[in-house]
Order: sequence, then C-alpha cells, then structure tokens
Amino acid sequence: MLERIGRYEIVRELGRGATSTVYLGRDPEAADESRRLVAIKLMRPGGDNAALSRRLLKLFQTEGNVARRLDHAHITRVFDAVVEEMPGGVRTYMVMEYVDGTPLDRFCAIDRLLPMHRVVGIIFKCCLALDYAFRQGVVHRDIKPANILIDRDDNPKITDFGLALNLQKDVGKESTFVMGVGSPAYMSPEQVKDYPLNHKTDLYSLGVVLFQLLTGRTPFRAPSPAALVYKIVNMDPPSACALNPAIPEAMDAILKRALEKDLYSRYRNGADFAKDLSTVRYQIQEEDGTARDMSRFERLRQLPFFDGFEDVELWEVLRISVWRDIAAKVALMQEGESDSRFGILVSGYVEVSREGRAICRLGAGEVLGEMAYLHPASPERSASVVTLEPTIFLEVSSPALALASEELVERMRSTLMARVVERLREADRILARFGEKAVEQGGGQGRGSGVDYQQLDCDLELLPPIA
Repeated sequence: MLERIGRYEIVRELGRGATSTVYLGRDPEAADESRRLVAIKLMRPGGDNAALSRRLLKLFQTEGNVARRLDHAHITRVFDAVVEEMPGGVRTYMVMEYVDGTPLDRFCAIDRLLPMHRVVGIIFKCCLALDYAFRQGVVHRDIKPANILIDRDDNPKITDFGLALNLQKDVGKESTFVMGVGSPAYMSPEQVKDYPLNHKTDLYSLGVVLFQLLTGRTPFRAPSPAALVYKIVNMDPPSACALNPAIPEAMDAILKRALEKDLYSRYRNGADFAKDLSTVRYQIQEEDGTARDMSRFERLRQLPFFDGFEDVELWEVLRISVWRDIAAKVALMQEGESDSRFGILVSGYVEVSREGRAICRLGAGEVLGEMAYLHPASPERSASVVTLEPTIFLEVSSPALALASEELVERMRSTLMARVVERLREADRILARFGEKAVEQGGGQGRGSGVDYQQLDCDLELLPPIA
C-alpha cells in the first residue's frame, strides 16, 4: 500500500480500473479545509503498448490544464496534473476534488433503477454541466455512468475531465486526439468512426446514459465490438417506451434527438437538451416508486409461473410490463382479434370462451394470450377472455419483450411452451373421458402393436360438449 504520492498522504484506495487506481489522499498544504481531502488518480497509461503510452502521456501533459480551468457545481474540480520522474520511469497522476458519492453505474441494472423523476433531475444537471464545458471549449468524450457521481441529494459530479478534448486546439493533432478514449457502448457514431469530434459527441453519450437509466440497458448491444460498432453507425435505437411502458411518450422524442446519427439533427447544446427534459418533467410523478415496485416484485415471486425466474429477470419483467387493475365483467381479450400481447393473472378470476361457449375459468398465476404470442405467423386470438371479478393482470407487450435481455426472452418462451404443453395434456385427459373405448394393444403389426394406424375417421364436433 502506498503511503504517499508526491506531497499527498494516502488514506486508502477508492477504486481500481484497467488503466488507473484512485486513492483517497490528504493534502497537508491545503489552506482551505474543503480541499484537505482529495482523490488521486494514479495513471497506468497504455500498459505494454509503448506507442500508446507515449501518446497518452503526451496528451496528459498537454491537456492537463484543460480540466483545471473548469469550475462548475456539477463537474469534479481538477487541482493538479503531475508527471514526475521516478527511478523506474515516469509517474503520472491527477489530483481532484474528493466527492463522497456513488457512481451512476450502480443504478443501471434492471433491478436497481432509480425512480424516473430522479433520473431526469440528474441528467438535467449533467446537461447544464456539459453546456458549461462546451462554452469553455472542452469536450469530455468519455461520458458514461461510471464517470458520473451522485451525492445523497442527487447532485451529479461529472468526473474524468482529465483526458478531455480541447476545442481551442486543432483536433487533428495527435496531442489532442487519441482513438480508443471512450467506452464503446457509449460512443457516438462519429467517435467510433474516428472522425473529428465536437461537443455533440458528449450529448450523444449522455443520451445513452439516460436511455440506460430509464430502461436498464444500452440502446445497442452486440456479442462483439465489431457488431456493436455496426449497430451504432447503422441502426436506429429501440423505443424506450416499448422497454419501459411507464416512460412518458415525450421522452422517446428526446432520446431520439439525443441519439441522432446526423450531427445537424442532434441537440445543438446541453442547454437545449435540458430544456426539453424540463418540459417532460411535469409528466412524471414525484413519488418514489421503490416501495410499490418491491411490493409488486414480491407478489410476482409468489406466483408458480415465475418459479424458475432469476430475481434480475423478474425485475426486468416488471419494467417491460404494464400492471393493470381491471374491474369485473371487462373483456381482456377478444376472439379473432390480431394481438400478440399476453400476460399473467396476478389476482382475480377470468372466463375463457370460444364461439359463445365457456372453455374454462382461470385464476391467479395463469397465463393468458400465449397462443397468439407463440404462433410464428398468426397472432390471431383463438378465444375470448372476460374478468369475473376485480382482477390484476400483468400485460406483456411482445415488442417490448423482443428488446429485453436474451436470457429473459429464452426463459419466457420456454416457460410459456411448458404451460402450453401442460394444457394440451389436460385437454387430452378431458377429451378421453368422452371418447370411445380404445383398441386393445396386442403384438405383431403396425409400429409394435395390434393397432391399425390408418387415418382415424374421428369428427370431434360429434363429441359431447364439456360441462
């Protein structure tokens, strides 16, 4: 454990990444008590790649003063950027304001999302911070959840401006641009294509962060970096509202503009981005939905349908579904309509019918509409469903499910298929009660038995109706 870096006393390690380690330090020379504690980022530029090490070191030396000139409530202050000679080579480190906060990447998982009104408030403040940085001629170019800290009052601090791009210099020079700075999932199309950057690349990345905080996933996902780059450059992002039905429709338009591939169609600056967020803010309830969501999660966990689901998958089901409270005598589904939505009865009782005749009655834990969802070509309803009493129905949209994690899609399809098979077995059992006596099996002919396997002339319409 290091005891000192430069003049700074090391208190403890705060975190470790692929290219750096961050320590909590104490500045014995600080006159202001608020600056006594600092965060020290000890760099390991380039690792074994000597050429990249030289480029990053040059970038660090030339642009260290860029971050030091930023002074904003939502940007972490940089006090010093040091390159010092050591017996084994050079040591580079950055001394920053210590923020007692939590990185936003802690709230990106589907089961740990923040309430929507808090997300909008946090991103609104980040927009203003990036707008300020742009007016100072600085582009961050590595905006991602891990580089945004929030305190207990939801005040964000954007960190890691140390490798920022100085727009007041020629972006084509090696000293101000290094390909590979940034995190692929959050990179703008122009960044992954290695084009010259301006402040709009940060607004794109912030749009990706907003999308993830609202839905629990990034807009583009792929099994390889090359496939991811292809999607970022060529494909449109999915609808956030489809992934999380609780999101106001106006938010889709905001995200679409933030994630525009065409620079001219993207937000001009952070102030415009923030302005649009403020217009949708009133549509979001102030209440903290954590207790409500936990209650719903626990209710789903008790249903047999979800026995095999992981907790994170169950949280994802909640995020992509609509929780519907329905009165008695209301039609949930109509025979003959084309609709691939399906759902699970959380509570209540429904009647399933076809051509005006009841087929069965179902209660809590049963699935409805799965046949239309599973059919590969025709999402036509084969039966009608009416509530017999006040009912809670968890409605799943097939487009939303298609955008969910591969694990959830596979789990849902296999569970639905198992339920369909169980019902077919039960239907066979009921039909057998009204069938004629079967031919007795014997030895000798036809597939190992005495049964003649010619086509059976059996008209099910002649069977007595099910009571």
